[in-house]
Amino acid sequence: MVLGAQEPIVRRKLSDEVFDRLKAMIVSGERGPGETLPSERELMARFGVGRPAIREAMQALANLGLVTIHHGERARVRQLTAESAMRQLDPIAQLLLSLSPESLEHLKEARSFFERGMVRRAAELATDADVADLREIRARQASLVGDAPAFMSADMAFHTRIARITGNPIYVAVSEMMLGWLRDYHAHMLIWQGHSDRTLAEHEEVIERIAAHDPDGAEQALIRHLARSNHLYTHPESDAG
Repeated sequence: MVLGAQEPIVRRKLSDEVFDRLKAMIVSGERGPGETLPSERELMARFGVGRPAIREAMQALANLGLVTIHHGERARVRQLTAESAMRQLDPIAQLLLSLSPESLEHLKEARSFFERGMVRRAAELATDADVADLREIRARQASLVGDAPAFMSADMAFHTRIARITGNPIYVAVSEMMLGWLRDYHAHMLIWQGHSDRTLAEHEEVIERIAAHDPDGAEQALIRHLARSNHLYTHPESDAG
């Protein structure tokens, strides 16, 4: 038999083994959402490891959003949602946006592509109550002109509400996630001084097309809105017409 390249066996940390076993408890349903995991002392006896390995594994589970940890209490299994799952991407996205200028362009393109499909679906499904909510958000946004942070929050609420019309929690999570990244690291891309009235007018046009159950019209209205926004991202001093 001919031996190939070396394939050394890597010794795993004890905390990695504990992590795998605790994760298996959760995935298998042995411990469901809202239930607590065994105490540190119980786990130490069960797995034959010390307290540091247990705590390190618990922290890894918490970092993945699988459990919540409060001082003096046992770790509790979380109810996983699309939002909590998507939020695990935050640290990676933050790093990319900080270090890679082209990632910002990719994010703008991805948001445009995503929201075009989302608004079409919203136009197909919107109820009178959905449209009323969008109008209320726009009216609230209009009252906040001059208060950039509040206006920005209303802007995000408007786009997220469109996502909720689809009834798809993943759409909602992705919408909130992308808007959150823009807010936290490139706030100037969501709100620009002197263009609030145009933003409100464009939002009104999107609402009208959704209310008319016009997917094509809603998509075109959104394309115009995002195209104008993207122009201002690059040329904030210009009047995009």
